[in-house]
Amino acid sequence: MKKNNWIFVLYLLIAFLFGVSVAVNFLPSRKTTLIGAQNNKLNEVLNYVNRYYVDSVNVDSIYDITISSVLQSLDPHSAYATPEENKTMMESLEGSFEGVGIQFNIMNDTVMVIATISGGPAEKAGVRAGDRIISVDGKSIIGTTNDKVFKLLRGKKGTKVKVGVRRPGFADTYSYEITRNVIPTYTIDVAYMLDAHTGYIKMNEFGSTTVKEFQEAIAKLKRQGMDAMILDLRGNAGGFLDAAIGVCDELLPSKQKIVSVEGLKVRPEVFYATRKGSFETGKVIVLIDDFSASASEIVAGAVQDNDRGFIVGRRSFGKGLVQRQFDLSDKSTIRLTTARYHTPSGRCIQRDYKNGTQAYYEEIYDRLAHGEMEYIDSIKQDKSIAYKTVGGRTVYGGGGIMPDYFVPIHQGNDLDGYYTVANTAAITQFAFNYTNEHKVDLKKQYPDAATFISKATVSDKELNQMLVYYTKLTKKPVPQLTANSKNELKLWIKALIGRNLYNNEAFYPVINQSDETIQKAMQVLK
Repeated sequence: MKKNNWIFVLYLLIAFLFGVSVAVNFLPSRKTTLIGAQNNKLNEVLNYVNRYYVDSVNVDSIYDITISSVLQSLDPHSAYATPEENKTMMESLEGSFEGVGIQFNIMNDTVMVIATISGGPAEKAGVRAGDRIISVDGKSIIGTTNDKVFKLLRGKKGTKVKVGVRRPGFADTYSYEITRNVIPTYTIDVAYMLDAHTGYIKMNEFGSTTVKEFQEAIAKLKRQGMDAMILDLRGNAGGFLDAAIGVCDELLPSKQKIVSVEGLKVRPEVFYATRKGSFETGKVIVLIDDFSASASEIVAGAVQDNDRGFIVGRRSFGKGLVQRQFDLSDKSTIRLTTARYHTPSGRCIQRDYKNGTQAYYEEIYDRLAHGEMEYIDSIKQDKSIAYKTVGGRTVYGGGGIMPDYFVPIHQGNDLDGYYTVANTAAITQFAFNYTNEHKVDLKKQYPDAATFISKATVSDKELNQMLVYYTKLTKKPVPQLTANSKNELKLWIKALIGRNLYNNEAFYPVINQSDETIQKAMQVLK
């Protein structure tokens, strides 16, 4: 693939990495206060600023900035959150809320959409990950704060909000009207059978309900004949440590080591599989990529080091630090790195961050620039940090989890046209409109998800209708499309129509049909 086709992918990647919490929450929160002479000095300075500065100043916001700067100077994962930010982050792991269904972060004064909730209001309206929201209800939000964005986008079910969006690679500004709704938070997107023996489970994060959801997914698939599992942790940025341990406990026999943690001021602790899990004997494949971080890496490391199964995909993010949350007096919080975790073989997979936070996150750029995402020979591993799995295989520490079977990003130029179209809102909006216009007929023709998956097709006529919509939306001509680009566009149209009809139960089984990593995992199982 041409490098310029990855401009959007990289833009999304950096937004994702800066915005998504990849912390593993290990220890319970504790209230604390700032003390000491240096705090008095800070108060003195802010007092002078408040009394004598030429313009009005919000001293509270300066305190927030100061705290954030202090934590960022320690390591890339220690962080400060205002009360509103903290509430929102916890909602994504523990419950449901009403709003538009996006995760965002502010970068360079611009609201970046990190992810859209699967099947949520924003996604259905056409907003997608990587978008930049520049206005809400006609008013610019450039330079605004997280708290203000939360207040503007949150709202009661049924109310509407208009957002102005700019998309990387396109000069136009798109306008979307989003109808707010209740956003349930599930950590498993889908669980279904790939064939008569192989179950597929897609996990998007590690939250308070993950272990229960995982157990239910395993039970459902075992009833359908599952004796081999593909656990998809691609794009999963982590979450709670106990959720990762619980997932491992379902896969590992009793007394096998899962993970250990140690730090200068915390007691070392080792976690083992403690009871009979619900899937201890069947074959296991774990899928990872550059987005898989933290708790995902704990699971991948435990499966790999115990020789419980194989890892397929690309090198993971490389986050081996553990954070502890402390509550401050105004209900804001800090997540402070207190320990490192080690995989069962003893590996610490944390990447180096001595060159600062910006360089730490931009290392993902380097992976693409140096060809690592395309060619396994380009991957740099420190062979001096070698460890052995239970079965005697050699694995390496530092820089994430290296898969047992490497799957590169798509190479070649045959999908250039597909990426040009797919990086706009055209497919999502067309599929949404098409479903609404034909829902009655579609439901009659395909009364359930299984029927839709097996029988629905997208014709050349419908593809051309989408391309006409693309031209109207972008004011640009249709790019040259190879046969592979056309097939991929048809597959996405079908998958998105399926999601509009039957949610993820019809989306993932369709879109996974062309997934090269899943195809590789199936080969490994056989």
